[in-house]
Amino acid sequence: MSTFYKWDLPEGVQELLPLQAERLEACRRMVLDQYRVWGYDLVIPPMIDFLDSLLVGAGQDLSQQTFNLIDQVSGRQLGLRADMTPQVARIDAHRLHTDQPVRLCYCDAVVRARAKKGSQQRTFIQTGVELFGHQGTSSDLEVLHLMMKTLELLGFSKIHLDIGHVGVLEGLIEPLGLSTVSVNELLGILRRKSLPDLQQFISQQNLQLAYAEHLLHLIDLQGDVSTLARAKQQLKSAGKIVSDALDDLESLADELARFVAAEYLYFDLTELRGFRYHTGVVFAAYVPGLGQAIAKGGRYDHIGRAYGRSRPATGFSVDLIQALCVSPQTLMTTYGIYAPAQSSDADLQILIEQLRLAGERVIVSLSSTENPQRLGCDRHIVKCPQNSWQIEFLPSA
Repeated sequence: MSTFYKWDLPEGVQELLPLQAERLEACRRMVLDQYRVWGYDLVIPPMIDFLDSLLVGAGQDLSQQTFNLIDQVSGRQLGLRADMTPQVARIDAHRLHTDQPVRLCYCDAVVRARAKKGSQQRTFIQTGVELFGHQGTSSDLEVLHLMMKTLELLGFSKIHLDIGHVGVLEGLIEPLGLSTVSVNELLGILRRKSLPDLQQFISQQNLQLAYAEHLLHLIDLQGDVSTLARAKQQLKSAGKIVSDALDDLESLADELARFVAAEYLYFDLTELRGFRYHTGVVFAAYVPGLGQAIAKGGRYDHIGRAYGRSRPATGFSVDLIQALCVSPQTLMTTYGIYAPAQSSDADLQILIEQLRLAGERVIVSLSSTENPQRLGCDRHIVKCPQNSWQIEFLPSA
C-alpha cells in the first residue's frame, strides 16, 4: 500500500513551477495576441456550469470525462468543464445576438474526470478558436490556417495535417438501413481498419454489391492528396452527400497547398473522431515526439440548436501545457537585477521604477544573507563614487 502525503497531488493533476508557469503565460499571451490580430475576440466562460449546458452535442465521451456535483443553491447538477467549445457556442447562440460571422477565442483551464487513452493528464490549459455563422470551405480554411500559425508560434515546424470529412461515411451509411448496434460495429471495424472484419460484416448484413464495394474501397482511402482523386473515382456512384464531401476536401486541399507542403498533408476518409458530433471537415495536427494529436478540430454545425439558435460552426483547440512539453523551443529564463535595500534614496527608487516600467525584473534586497544569483539575478545596482547608481553584471555563480 502506497504512502499518502498531504502535499501529494491527485493522479493526472499537475502544478507548474515558476519557470514553467512563466513560459506558459508568455505563450498564452502570444497566442491570444495572434488570435486578436486575426479578428477573434476573447471570451472567458465559467469553470463551473450547469451539467446539461456543458454536455450539449458532446455525446457520451464528454459525459464520462466531466466531474459533476449538486448545486446547493438551485439543487441542479453542475459540472466542471472538460471542454470549452459548448460554452463558447452558448455565448454565440444566446449572448451576442448577431447574424454576422462571429470569431471567438479562449485560453483557460479544463478538468477531466478520466484521462484519455494514451495520456495520464486530467488538467489542461485549453486554447483555441471558434468561428460561428459561416458555412463553407473558406471558414474551415481560416481555422486550419490559424491552427498551423498557432503551432508555429509555439516552436513547431514539421506539422503533419490529418484531414477527413464525416460526410463521406455518413453518405455511405445512410442507405444501408443499419441498426444503431450495427452502425457502432461498423465504426469499430473502420477504426481498426480491419479488412477481414469488414468482409465478415458485409456478409452478415447481406449488403448489396454496390454498397459493399463502397465500404471496401473506403477502408483503403488514405494517403496523400491523390487519395481524393481515387475516392472520386471509386465512390462516384455513392450519392450526393459523398460527392459534396469530396468536393469540399478537394477545394480545401487546393487552398492548403499555399501554406502546407504536400509531404505534410494526409487524407483519411475513415477518420471517425467525433463522428456523431462533427458535421463536415475534421482535422488533427501531429508533431514529432508526440504519439497523439497536438491540436484538433473541425466543423460542428448546429451545436447552438440546443441553445435555441442553430448556427454553422468550425474551430480547433490545443492543450498549451502538452504543446510546451514537446516544443523544440528551449525553456525561457528570465534574469533579474538585484537592488540594495535603501528605500530612503530617491534616486535609487526612481531607477528601480524606470527599470520595471521598461520590463526589467528587479528584486530588492530583504537581507544581507541573500545570494543574488540564486534569486535569478545576473546584474546588480551599485553606487558609484559620485553617489550615482549604475547597473553592473554579477560574477558567475
